[in-house]
Amino acid sequence: MRYLILSDIHANLEALEKCLQLAQGKYQKVLCLGDLVGYGPDPNAVIEMMQRTATVIIRGNHDKACCGIMNVEDFNPWARQAIFWTCDTLTPNHLSFLRNLAPGPLTMPGFEIVHGSAEDEDQYIFEPAEAIPALRNQSMQLVFFGHTHHQGGFSLNRAGVFQKISGGSRRNGRVLTLDLEDGTRYLINPGSVGQPRDGNWRAAFAIFDEAERRVDFYRTEYDIATTQKKMTQAHLPEPLIQRLEFGR
Repeated sequence: MRYLILSDIHANLEALEKCLQLAQGKYQKVLCLGDLVGYGPDPNAVIEMMQRTATVIIRGNHDKACCGIMNVEDFNPWARQAIFWTCDTLTPNHLSFLRNLAPGPLTMPGFEIVHGSAEDEDQYIFEPAEAIPALRNQSMQLVFFGHTHHQGGFSLNRAGVFQKISGGSRRNGRVLTLDLEDGTRYLINPGSVGQPRDGNWRAAFAIFDEAERRVDFYRTEYDIATTQKKMTQAHLPEPLIQRLEFGR
């Protein structure tokens, strides 16, 4: 089985469409690690597309906030403004859909998917201080996580050697192939479809080949100008519009 792993789409329809186009023919099932909405201008269209496309979707913190089941006080002012706009824009059916998304971790055949971490769906895993305990505690060799908007991840082998995996590249198409080694545990982030923050503005995703025990990381350009124009028309915060250009 080959899985297309998507995360942190954030209502960016142009980025999602381009990722699906690039991935066409390379997967059998689609898994989403959360944050379908928030920040971007097309929450309803993105939800509809993922309802048609994804086999499994777990919730992210923005999904929870935008449907009213999470306090927004922990979000910065720009994110809160986008959340309020999204709440007002979502259809009743799509609000209900978000409220009923399952939390992570969710066990798949031979691996797990989470939004933040297996211990806390809202935890950020950026540094070794967060990654090493998570790797030691995970029950499966492979866990896919999102939330940080940084493509790549971390590994810990049976000898206790820790490694940071960088998936970010400024090229289009497949940018890195990671072959999973026996006895090594992995935390893998496919990157953000709709709002990368690893210094590369290109939309990110990954494909996991279960039989080959391989993860391929991808990046792709998309029509960022159209996304920004929609955000401007929706009166979303200017800093959210501009940051798309810089991947920060």
